[in-house]
Amino acid sequence: MALAVVKDLRVARAPATAEDLEALETDVLAGFVLARAAAGLADSTIAADMSHLEQVRA
Repeated sequence: MALAVVKDLRVARAPATAEDLEALETDVLAGFVLARAAAGLADSTIAADMSHLEQVRA
């Protein structure tokens, strides 16, 4: 068994900007909607779920 060098990734990356966080949030919510639609849920159900997520976010 050999030893490996492990680097801390937090040092290599700059802190996330507000734009980065907004883009991540948009991508995650879009994936959520796409997955729910692919599962065959009605648009009204997806809209209600999104409404609940927006309330939690606020």
